[in-house]
Amino acid sequence: MALPTASPRLLFDQNLSHRLVDRLADVFPESVHVRDVGLAAAADAVVWEYAKAHQLLITSKDSDFHQRSFVLGAPPKVIWIRRGNCATQDIERILRSYQDTIRTFHADEAATFLTLL
Repeated sequence: MALPTASPRLLFDQNLSHRLVDRLADVFPESVHVRDVGLAAAADAVVWEYAKAHQLLITSKDSDFHQRSFVLGAPPKVIWIRRGNCATQDIERILRSYQDTIRTFHADEAATFLTLL
């Protein structure tokens, strides 16, 4: 199994704004949004395999990835943001405020799933 890169690279799911890629580039460089890699309408299984192949942390508000991580384990790892409808800046604030937690999660070989509130 490959060691994690120095900085976690996030794969933002369709239910999160593509603007997060640019807004968080200073703390999570090389992150991508599913629409930018041709997966905007892809099934969860396809997104899962893409994240796995590219060593990305799936970042989503979708509980389906939470369930998939319990069944399949990592990789990829999953960050589940448990928030209802909220503004993109709220998601940005959450991810910035938990950036150290996300880095620790990324580096922990045994960790598979992280819930952020």
